[in-house]
Amino acid sequence: MASSFQVLASVTTMCSRARALVQHGFTLIELMVTIAILAILMMVAAPSFNEAMLSNKLAGYANSFVTSALLARSEAIKHNGTVTLCRSSDLVTCANSGGWQQGWILRRVDIDSSGVSTTVIIQKQQALSSDYLFTGNAYSIDFPPGGDAVTNATLTLCRATPSPGSQERVITLTSTGRVTAKKTVTGLCS
Repeated sequence: MASSFQVLASVTTMCSRARALVQHGFTLIELMVTIAILAILMMVAAPSFNEAMLSNKLAGYANSFVTSALLARSEAIKHNGTVTLCRSSDLVTCANSGGWQQGWILRRVDIDSSGVSTTVIIQKQQALSSDYLFTGNAYSIDFPPGGDAVTNATLTLCRATPSPGSQERVITLTSTGRVTAKKTVTGLCS
């Protein structure tokens, strides 16, 4: 008959052999199933990630314009003179053609005591990415000393290429000088 010590040694030997046979890692099938699940999740997540990126880009550009309009209004009141927010491709002079996507400037004309006028550029906004259109019904917007806007303006900012985005930003400037940016989802960009 075997002693308890021999039985214990035999059981220990069998357990260590069983541990040696245990797999460590993944089988090929487990790895393929995991990769397939990840691919499906990526296909579902990619469109919403692209929409989030588009939304952030549009919001950033729209906020830049709204900030420029508010600064123009503030400067008109502060300097008691007209400040112009206008499209500009060279960031020095106002443009008579093209869209707001080419960039814009804030400028005012100062007249010294001898009657000499000097144009002061308050702010410059570089051109937007060439993928975007920023169009509207005004080439320039004047803010008189009271801070009101001379003209009502409605501008639409959207992604035109590589394909029109599913959302836009509509920026509205009222004759009281109030500026609002609103998200729309028409999916049209022209």
